[in-house]
Amino acid sequence: MKRLLYGGTVVNVFTGELEKVDVLIKDEKIIGVGEYNKTEADVVEDITGKFLCPGFIDGHIHIESTMLTPYELSKIVLSRGTTAIVADPHEIANVCGVDGIKYMIEASTNIPFSIYFMLPSCVPATPFDESGATLEAKDIKKLYKYPQVLGLAEMMNYPGVIYDSPSVHAKINDAIKLGKLIDGHAPCLLGKELDKYISAGIRSDHECSNISEAIEKIKKGQWIMIRQGTAARNLNNLLGLFEAPYNSRCILVTDDRHPLDLMTEGHIDNIIRLAVKNGKSVITAIQMATIQAAQCFGISYVGAVAPGYRANLVVLNDLNSVDIEDVYYSGEKVVTQKQVKIFDKPKISPKLFETVNNSFHVNKLDKKDFYIKPKSKKCRVIEILPGQLITNEKIFEINWDKDNGVDLERDILKLAVIERHKNTGHNGLGFISGIGLKKGAIASSVSHDSHNIIVIGTNDIDMAIAANHIRKNGGNVVVSDEEVVASLPLPIAGLMTDLSGEKIIDLNKKIRVAVYKLGVSEKIEPFMNMAFVSLSVIPSIKMTTKGLIDVNKQEIVSLYYN
Repeated sequence: MKRLLYGGTVVNVFTGELEKVDVLIKDEKIIGVGEYNKTEADVVEDITGKFLCPGFIDGHIHIESTMLTPYELSKIVLSRGTTAIVADPHEIANVCGVDGIKYMIEASTNIPFSIYFMLPSCVPATPFDESGATLEAKDIKKLYKYPQVLGLAEMMNYPGVIYDSPSVHAKINDAIKLGKLIDGHAPCLLGKELDKYISAGIRSDHECSNISEAIEKIKKGQWIMIRQGTAARNLNNLLGLFEAPYNSRCILVTDDRHPLDLMTEGHIDNIIRLAVKNGKSVITAIQMATIQAAQCFGISYVGAVAPGYRANLVVLNDLNSVDIEDVYYSGEKVVTQKQVKIFDKPKISPKLFETVNNSFHVNKLDKKDFYIKPKSKKCRVIEILPGQLITNEKIFEINWDKDNGVDLERDILKLAVIERHKNTGHNGLGFISGIGLKKGAIASSVSHDSHNIIVIGTNDIDMAIAANHIRKNGGNVVVSDEEVVASLPLPIAGLMTDLSGEKIIDLNKKIRVAVYKLGVSEKIEPFMNMAFVSLSVIPSIKMTTKGLIDVNKQEIVSLYYN
């Protein structure tokens, strides 16, 4: 079937020009861009006064962080103009291993939306993490057979790269031998150590939080992924990258984004709008979101409105506001006047379904499991930084006579990370600042990257209730006065749900309202921020099931500061 889109203005991502041309599509492919007679097509659509650009590509996302299955996620982001994502399933891999990755691949098939995968490189992320599985090079290598797999995902273990860990380099070498790509993850890594990291074959980074770091990495050949997620919002600090000569080596990504933000603010379209509001070129932003993302990942004939390219297209009512009207995927109209076409759900094999829906193995918890034994007045406290995944180490004098160290006036709350995969009984305890909770407790099974149960609270009883609720249901919960006041269940590996996007967004909204009523500032999203408190590869201090980790030194440190 031939389809003609006529009368519109095309965004040429190769030259940066706006061109008044028609676009002729045959089946999945664009076969002509120019002036065409309407009789040359079976279907003719008038887009006069509108703009036509390629479908957007998110170059780095963890589907699990949206809490949605690939099917439900695709429906939301298609309406936002995204027609392809490059996903790293290391969240579910940390819980369910190879079966978790296979589940994600099965759950992504036969939908009108392209989901490419980068295979998890660090499961677990560090030797300090207790995950549900361990993936060695031999486990990962078997998965390159899937055509959706493009390469090896973010290499977080940069010390392992720099100091020649045999297991790390085995994964890297397999990817290189198979002609696959390798993504990076090296916050604050510079100079000669960065040189060694890049020389191993690592070609991108999404962890830049300042412009000088990003420029050094671009000058040394890396692609920079400008990230604007729910917790990590790096766009403002990286706006300089939208200018030459740096803009041609950048793409746009979300990394981790909650469903409510996807629905209310948007996806890649939101990043483009924010860039434009900050005075940057909409054409440059669209280039980052389309052709440059395709070039970064070596995806042929995707990301442009040009002959021979796949007809993944977005019709815009207005260019600068990225007001999306219609979306085409492989020539099929999947969004009409902002409404997404209904399509069938993928089928999941019974074995994989059983594995991902039975992932909690931990005994019932009691308030005594959250008691911290006083040993010193001075303690290390994790300080949350709004808009950043990086945390600070603060030293506070703890008043042990006051609620076992909790001090609401100074915003010192209790923190616990509880192993939930193999019932080891390990429980890391400490303190955290920057959340602002004034009452009750919050808990989640989303705690990067091992996804153990993480709890922040003002008292031990509410913390125990919150943790036990998670152990039964997965997900996020808010507890106050010994009652569950809001919850968002995530039964699939404790990370996702097969509820509709609309339902999970409603629950996401209710749980945020509940936690803000308990004193948390609306300037932060506490569950997303909390999820990264246990990620022991991002500086400077984190909490794991084994206790506090000094990320820079990669060693366990005492809670007590002497």
